[in-house]
Amino acid sequence: MAAAAKKLTRGKRGATSRGRLAPAKSARGLDAAQVAIALDSEEIASLVALVRAAGGAPIGAYHEPLGGRALLLASVPLAAVQPTPFQRDLSPTHAKRLAAKIDETAAFLDPLIVVRGEDGKLWTPNGRHRLAAGKVLGLKQITVLISPEESLAYRILALNTEKAHNLKDRSLEVVRMARNLAKRRGRELELDFAREFEAPELLTLGIVYQKSPRFAGGAYSGFLKKVDRFSDRGLSASLNAREGLAARLIEIDARVKTIIAALQARGFKSPYLRNYVVARINPVRFHKAKKGDTRPPMPIAQALTRMAAAARGFNVGSVSNSDLAWVAVGAGSRD
Repeated sequence: MAAAAKKLTRGKRGATSRGRLAPAKSARGLDAAQVAIALDSEEIASLVALVRAAGGAPIGAYHEPLGGRALLLASVPLAAVQPTPFQRDLSPTHAKRLAAKIDETAAFLDPLIVVRGEDGKLWTPNGRHRLAAGKVLGLKQITVLISPEESLAYRILALNTEKAHNLKDRSLEVVRMARNLAKRRGRELELDFAREFEAPELLTLGIVYQKSPRFAGGAYSGFLKKVDRFSDRGLSASLNAREGLAARLIEIDARVKTIIAALQARGFKSPYLRNYVVARINPVRFHKAKKGDTRPPMPIAQALTRMAAAARGFNVGSVSNSDLAWVAVGAGSRD
């Protein structure tokens, strides 16, 4: 009894410590006197000129207190700002809902992060829905925070906080971004863009979603995370290679759909049928990487070959209800 109580106490203490946010050991960033910038400073002269040329008005400027970048807060005409061309598709429902909530508070409080785009216009990498909400509200001007660092346009996933990305959103944004970069920097290594793309499987899935918008990417995400890696080839060449990988994945999924139909014909109605089938044909499902080991258990091309073979040889008659129950339990533990 005492041992059990001790274990329970230790468990509570562990849970409490995990919930704490430990402060940094040393202070970072700028002092107050280093933050403010005068509007007539040469440091932001080009940004001020950009705002005035767009028909807007500079409001204030400051050094961002962590990295020290110069930023300009301004009001610009709504029509002067556009989303980056590789962002996820607009959700009209979300934009209308957002506009209604902003209208209720009678305050548009969150400035859009803005950079100078490749076409010389103002691009926002993280404000597509707020921009659309402004149009719904009929705003003349919108408040923006302008950065001279144009590379921020390619940090969409890190910057977007207004609507949670699902796997499809993230994948499509990443591959659109990659195609845009490949036009100008196609010889640079795909690996060099790891920070912008975040995860290699998003590139492969993005291409799949472009070819097959209703693709069930979530079922294959775990498999791809184990075998997909950023390439040390040029970005253009790597995207061409990923086109082939995506086509093979779509072919595998077509076979999976056939297997699911056969299982349903035998009376199986579980919502986890696809997860079960994909898990069964996953050649690396039992692989567990050692700590610090980032190598894939096998090359992705080889893994897709084995997965396709497993799909072709799938024995529908071997499936039992207990198998599906096991998959359901596993899916529930990840929710």
